[in-house]
Amino acid sequence: MKIDGKCHCGNITYVLHWPGEGTSIPVRACSCTFCTKHGGTYTSHREARLAAAVHDAALVSRYKFGTETAEFHLCARCGVVPFVTSTIEGNLYAVVNVNSFEGIDPSCFSRAVTDFDGETTESRLDRRKRNWIPSVTIAS
Repeated sequence: MKIDGKCHCGNITYVLHWPGEGTSIPVRACSCTFCTKHGGTYTSHREARLAAAVHDAALVSRYKFGTETAEFHLCARCGVVPFVTSTIEGNLYAVVNVNSFEGIDPSCFSRAVTDFDGETTESRLDRRKRNWIPSVTIAS
């Protein structure tokens, strides 16, 4: 299944190639303070592929906090975070903010709240290697 997405103004766009028909997409609402404040709810799949494009790189901020192992790609024009990346052992992994999907019925989402407080940096990176999208390209 092909899912198009973008920030609100369209400066950051992407195509998410999702395995299967997408009738039940698992969605995680992270309970950290940053995700809670901006309303990010994310999905990923080990067999998915993400191809993103940044149209004006000067309007994209990359925000890191806490363990500084993830980069939130934030459009400085409209304030939306379409995806988050993490470089682990030279490979780029990502999760996608489902709030930035275009034309996908939210009834396909299987929602859950997650809490990663107390997770060590090593276990966090291991979890991302297991669960995040392992095939990511970002064109500028």
